[in-house]
Amino acid sequence: MSLLTDWRNYAYGLDDRTPEGKQFWLNYFGVEQGIYKKLLANPNEIVTGTVKELAEKYDTTIQLITGFLDGINDSLKTPNDIEEMDENTQVSIDMDLEKLYMNMVDCEAEWLYTLDEWKPLLSDERRSELYKLQKKSKTIVKPKKIGRNDPCPCGSGKKYKQCCGR
Repeated sequence: MSLLTDWRNYAYGLDDRTPEGKQFWLNYFGVEQGIYKKLLANPNEIVTGTVKELAEKYDTTIQLITGFLDGINDSLKTPNDIEEMDENTQVSIDMDLEKLYMNMVDCEAEWLYTLDEWKPLLSDERRSELYKLQKKSKTIVKPKKIGRNDPCPCGSGKKYKQCCGR
């Protein structure tokens, strides 16, 4: 099995209501936050290396760096092919900052999108705009219901019940 499959089976198979599950996720979120702090401190640096090298660089396990790469992959300028990744797979982390911020908001990862490291990268106004834009993108707006006696929206001039409402 690939590292990604192993990660997903293990991490998402844990019950986060158990002490073991809670501890695992608290540990993961702490590692994740530490990696993001380092990456956001040098946002223009493109980090490359094998999965094993990145785990060593960020002082974590291959399992947790795999989870990190799974989480950040959609926020990269060029996503990595993580489906068949093993510890010797070469990966690159070249972040699209606005996309990353919006994905963090989408995942409700407040411990990440509120990091102080964002302040020099995106203005307060821009972060607020991105936050609102992401939240609004999930809002479902139902169209106004057409009444039976309203004019048909197809433009025929007939009542809805006599036209498209049949």
